[in-house]
Amino acid sequence: MRKSQALNLGTGTFMLLGFAALFFLTTQTTSHGLTLASKPHYQVIAKFDNIGDLKVGAPVSMAGVEVGRVANISLDNREYKAVVVMDIDSRYNQIPSDSDASIYTQGLLGGKFIGLTAGGSDTYLKNKDHIDFTQSALVLENLIGQFLANFGKSSSSDASKSDASGAAGAKTTEK
Repeated sequence: MRKSQALNLGTGTFMLLGFAALFFLTTQTTSHGLTLASKPHYQVIAKFDNIGDLKVGAPVSMAGVEVGRVANISLDNREYKAVVVMDIDSRYNQIPSDSDASIYTQGLLGGKFIGLTAGGSDTYLKNKDHIDFTQSALVLENLIGQFLANFGKSSSSDASKSDASGAAGAKTTEK
């Protein structure tokens, strides 16, 4: 009887540790991570025409270095633009106020992130400042649709040109 209790206790402990490890790995591989204490930061706001599939918790980077995370995404009901609030780490408190924000894709099918490009101003972004210069996300589905639409137009115009030239040739041979 003692061996089965020890075996059950050992199995239960092993399963509990396994679930704890799985939970930890899941939180570390998502964009939110497991944050036990919030780092000091300031918030910067930018408006975009289209954010694609940008998510809360996506990285904000500058020159390839992560400087913050997307904190909130909402819709401006007057301008019908996406309002993105970014938490910028307070260590990076000298980002020029005329910097611009663009939405990029990590790899071909990866998630979206915001890339900041430094401006040349002598003043720096502060808490609740707005980034005026933004570039929206390039949505792959829209690009493919535009390509197919343009390809379809050129194919149909080539076909109509050849039909018109064929009809003109037929008229001249009848005389």
